[in-house]
Formats: sequence, structure tokens, C-alpha cells
Amino acid sequence: MALNSRHQKLEQQRQLMEAYIKQKRASPGMIQASDLQITRPMSGARGGRDLAPTHAYDGPLQFMTHSANPDEILPAKTTPTSGAEDLIQDIETTTAHEDEDEESTPIEPVATTPTKGKYGERHSVGSMRNSATPVSPASNTKSPQMPSNEREGDVVGQIEQWVTAPAHQGVLYKCRITRDRKGMDRGLFPIYYLHLEKDYGKKVFLLAGRKRKKSKTSNYVISCDPTDLSRQADGFVGKLRSNIFGTTFFVYDSGNKVNADTPRQDLAVVIYDTNILGFKGPRNMTVLLPGMTEEDQRVRISSCDTHQQGLLDSWKNKNTDNIVELHNKTPVWNDETQSYVLNFHGRVTQASVKNFQLIHDSDPDYIVMQFGRTSEDIFTMDFRYPLCALQAFAIALSSFDGKLACE
Repeated sequence: MALNSRHQKLEQQRQLMEAYIKQKRASPGMIQASDLQITRPMSGARGGRDLAPTHAYDGPLQFMTHSANPDEILPAKTTPTSGAEDLIQDIETTTAHEDEDEESTPIEPVATTPTKGKYGERHSVGSMRNSATPVSPASNTKSPQMPSNEREGDVVGQIEQWVTAPAHQGVLYKCRITRDRKGMDRGLFPIYYLHLEKDYGKKVFLLAGRKRKKSKTSNYVISCDPTDLSRQADGFVGKLRSNIFGTTFFVYDSGNKVNADTPRQDLAVVIYDTNILGFKGPRNMTVLLPGMTEEDQRVRISSCDTHQQGLLDSWKNKNTDNIVELHNKTPVWNDETQSYVLNFHGRVTQASVKNFQLIHDSDPDYIVMQFGRTSEDIFTMDFRYPLCALQAFAIALSSFDGKLACE
């Protein structure tokens, strides 16, 4: 009898959720881009936290959506409590320095009904997915144009060294990411390929990345060798790993975390604001980068060095003299399309929760990086100074990864 009563109570909760979903579906919730054309002259400001401002890389895009879009977002099922976010923050604190190299069975999401706990109502992993608000490209008929004094970049020298070197000022690097989900296990562990786009449809391979199959948290190996994605390969150049909830991602180079002769360098930290079930709207992200010197060289920061703090710890302690802090550009609400939009200058054609642009607060017109979807498994990724190809690719990979506490 007690079991039947429990089933009846769960059925009532399910019916209440369905009613709430129908109500949420009637409300607007897309993100789109503005159609403003921005032209700004380049500036020579450099060093410290300041970025060299140049033309913004915004522009018109055709707004496209369809029901088969795997990035299309469904409404959330229940209202999150502040206690749930407190629980996430507590666990993040205890797992911030977890050993990312330890092997274990991957965490598999299990869809269950909400339950009551110490921190209030807890939601199932299944109910958290597909709940963030998509960002759509702007819709107009103007043809995209490149800023007049900005040239497109090319690979110079060995790829292994070039992908880790900061971009030159006044140069835009236009890239494309292809997601390969063919094969026995690539549905869960796809391979991502980064190419530099050239004239007449040509492209140059730069990097490949794939999530490790046995890891407590998301752990990507990034290599210049598309045939050998292992840390022992000669083409191994860096890695990306996350905390347990996918709210914070750490980007490292190929150095050794236990060898003082070749210490591992912190290249970036990507922090996604907690947004359970997507009720706060679009994703919000903060990207921390090592600062740049007057000679346009990256400041060396290593969390493995006992004599200095890593990127994340320095930022938390307000020690930001050698840190560049970027944020995603805030989407603009469009009354005509009833959605949020961003202007990607013709480089993005489909709505997705993954679409974003990174800016520095000192010059919001300078788009440091933009990333967005053009088809089911093809995405564009463009970056500028002070990013390198490895940093930009790792930031894009963090956007692909599932985020239990953000969506």
C-alpha cells in the first residue's frame, strides 16, 4: 500500500510538471544578435589586462531554426531553489583541485524524479539538460564585410609551436570546427577537428580533440596529430578538464604537473555561471587568461608551481595584475523575432545555446573570439589577439560539454 501511495504521489508531481511545461512553452525564450555594424580604428594599447582594440567582428546573419536542431532547448520542469545552487557551490569548492588524471568509470546521467533533500528539491540530470536559452544570429539582408584594416591570419612555422603562440595584433584567424560522431563510440565521445579556413574553400588542419573515455570529470586531450589522440603522442599540445558539474574548465599546455623542469602552464580558465534548468536565460561565462607583456608574450602562470598561484586562485584572491578577464557579450532582445540575438557578421547561421562572443570590459566592441553553429556538426570559430589557437579551441570544446548546473 505504501508503494502504491508513493507511485500516486510521483504521478501527481509528473502531471504538475507537464502543466508547468505547457505554461513555459507559451513564453518567449530565444537569444539573438544585434544588427549594428561597428567600425573602430585600431589602437596600440597593450600590456597587463588591456587588450588591443580593433574592429568588431559583428555582422548580419540569416536566422535559421528547425525542429531537428539538437541544440534547441526545451523548457525547464521545475523551479530551482537557492539551496540547490548552494549545494553546487559546496561541491565545487571540495572538487576544485581534484586529480584530473585519475582513471575511473565515466559518470552516466540517470533520469529520476525530483526528491526532497537537505538543500531543498533536487532535480534529475535528465530534467536539467536542454534548458538553457539558445543564441540566434541576427537576421538581415546586408552582405557581411570584413573591417578594412584587418587581414586574415595564416599558419607561420611549425604547427606545434604556432597553435600555442598568441595571435598577432590586427589579424583575424577564421577557423572551422567539425564534429565527427561516426563509429561505435563516437556518439558519446566524438572527435572535434579544428581547421584554419583559406581562400576558395581550402583549409589547413590545426588541432583535434577528444574526451577521454575513463575519467571522473570531462577531460579532453588536444593534439596536432589527428590519428593519435593520446598524451604520449608527439603531437600532444594541451588538455582541457572540468569540475564535476561542468561549471569550471581548466586549460593546460603539454607540460608535466610533477616535473619542475617542464612545469605545466595554465593557459585559461572558463567559468560558467550557475544556471540550473536555464531559468536565468542565456549562458554567462567568464574566461581567465594569462596577461600579456609589452612584447606581446604570454605571462607564465602555473598552478603546479608552489611559489605562485594559478589562474583561478589568483582571480579569486583579487590578484589580477597578470590576468586578462573576458566575458561573453550580452545578447540583445529582438521584439520582431521574440528572441535574443547576437551579430556574427555572417559567420553563424543557426541558433544554439553554444553560440557566443567574448569581449573585454574595457573595449566591448573588440570581439576577442566568436563561436557558433552553421550546421548539425559544423561550427565556426574565429579568434584574435591575445588568444592562441589552442586556447580558443579549448574554450570552444568547453561549450560543447554538458553542464549539469548550467542548463
